[in-house]
Amino acid sequence: MEKYDYLIVGAGLFGATFAYRAKQAGKKCMVIDRRAHLGGNVYCEEVEGIHVHKYGAHIFHTSDKKVWDFVNSVVEFNRYTNSPVANYKGKLYNLPFNMNTFYQMWGVLTPDEAKAKIEEQKSEAVAKLNGREPANLEEQALTLVGKDIYERLIKGYTEKQWGRSCTELPAFIIRRLPVRLVFDNNYFNDKYQGIPVGGYNKLIEGLLEGVETRVNVDFIEERKKSNSQFSILNCQFDKIVYSGPIDEYFDYRLGKLNWRTVSFETEVMDKPNFQGNAVVNYTEREVPYTRIIEHKHFEMFGQAVYDTPKTVISKEYSTEYKEGMEPYYPVNDDRNNALADAYRGLAEKEERVIFGGRLAEYKYYDMAPIIARALELRV
Repeated sequence: MEKYDYLIVGAGLFGATFAYRAKQAGKKCMVIDRRAHLGGNVYCEEVEGIHVHKYGAHIFHTSDKKVWDFVNSVVEFNRYTNSPVANYKGKLYNLPFNMNTFYQMWGVLTPDEAKAKIEEQKSEAVAKLNGREPANLEEQALTLVGKDIYERLIKGYTEKQWGRSCTELPAFIIRRLPVRLVFDNNYFNDKYQGIPVGGYNKLIEGLLEGVETRVNVDFIEERKKSNSQFSILNCQFDKIVYSGPIDEYFDYRLGKLNWRTVSFETEVMDKPNFQGNAVVNYTEREVPYTRIIEHKHFEMFGQAVYDTPKTVISKEYSTEYKEGMEPYYPVNDDRNNALADAYRGLAEKEERVIFGGRLAEYKYYDMAPIIARALELRV
């Protein structure tokens, strides 16, 4: 029986980064994934010469120079800057909330005028609370930015994301809202951002170069066939790095965690440029999708947009998770937080298993923190 140092369950960013470091340290690894491809949710499909983000828009951003230098040592990143636009009833607003947004909303021209308008609207919401703390997301948002921004740019979008009214959502979801009194449409404040040149598959291929990988392999199913989860696939493993759902690892013995998920309608269009931007949010509740992604704008700029005669768009829908769907976002209410803590307690007792990543930690992660987490672990 062939022996390995690590079985790495899940070929997403966490598993791939850990495998890269383990290989550098001279460890023998096998990476498995239940999907038919490597890369987890950053996987891209090539359609009409365009790298389509199959599982939704992924924009790499960080202020951590160590992480930025690391990913650029694997693959070069381009200069993409995330500057989304919001469409509310046919009118466009720049995001995040900045002087362009406030000019579009109220016609104000200076930071002082914008600040005064926001304070005026906030004061109305604060007065209604009469000294008590906001009891839900709606009340919280109104005290942060006021009625106009909330109703046009927050309310409908948030209700579509979570599948419930803002008055039913906890206030902590939106404790802070970035308000910038400058004309700057860059969504992120991080020092570094971009997309891998050639798409995210290039990053995953670089991380997993020289590492044994197998797709269409379900760890949970393989474990059922074996007397030991450390001896499966006719191989023996000293340790396991697990990045799948934590409740599934423990056979749901404490109950199932809840998730939100996302579905997509992807369409090839016979035109070079559909919306002129990679990301356009649709913030009114009556429009069923939350946003439209036009994938070519992540990697094609200037004349290159028109040199590729077709474009690919994806309409994104936020829905409740059902069996067989891909889990995306944890539902951080009291019940799920307590259940996740209980599962983490079980995980700490698994001496030869490392749990890491969004699913295994029941935690929302951006890409850079996932990589930072994998980089800090001892291999």
